[in-house]
Amino acid sequence: MDSPHGAAVTAEDFGLKGPRGWAFRGVDIEAGPGSLVAIEGPSGSGRTCLLLALTGRMRPTEGHAEIGGLRLPRKMAVVRRLGALGQVPGVNELDPAFTVAEHLRERALLQHRFDGSLRALLRPRAERVAAARGRIDAALAAAGLDTATLPKAERTSVRDLERLEALRLSIALALLGGPRLLAVDDTDLKLSDAERAEAWELLRSIADSGTTVLAVCSQAPEGAVTVRTDTSAAPADTQDAPAEDTTTEEGPADAFAETGRA
Repeated sequence: MDSPHGAAVTAEDFGLKGPRGWAFRGVDIEAGPGSLVAIEGPSGSGRTCLLLALTGRMRPTEGHAEIGGLRLPRKMAVVRRLGALGQVPGVNELDPAFTVAEHLRERALLQHRFDGSLRALLRPRAERVAAARGRIDAALAAAGLDTATLPKAERTSVRDLERLEALRLSIALALLGGPRLLAVDDTDLKLSDAERAEAWELLRSIADSGTTVLAVCSQAPEGAVTVRTDTSAAPADTQDAPAEDTTTEEGPADAFAETGRA
């Protein structure tokens, strides 16, 4: 898989206020393309809201940010298209009843249908199938998920995956679209020390390949651009934050455009 040029991420006095108070406030970020950005803080400190705001899925209340030179909140719709979400609880979750193969086929089909060129859509079916398989294999390799090691290979249901395997699958699905920005929530949740090290090694490799990575965590790894959410802000989660304003300068936006199955 050819790695895209990552999107630089900057923010100044960035904040989002919900019905229960500030989800986060006063956030400053300066991260170049291909950076690993760790959004560190305890659960309830606005980490997920910040992740969704930086990916154009929640409208900030104050300050501004730029993703790949695109200013938020004015360019929210465009920012959504250049980035991709890994699994975000309550927003972009894996279906536990689906198999690994079903998730991969569904995402590859959607990617082909909505992002493919007209010329690609008119190619013979055998060529399209082969191209999709190639993209899937490349995404799985980049995410470090060897399906041959799963209990039933690609026929393994998501409910039977270990936490780290599910994380790798959600990242592979996100990488199918060749995003410039990858956003991952709860990176280190319920992982052992060894698994946590593997997860960060994976995200570093993705960043090193050129894709900027935003990762929510309880403890940032060494070497990451670390952004700490304001623990003095009122507790908030994705349900507390204001819904995305779907009117942008690009026209009506598809709210939570990537919040279907991962």
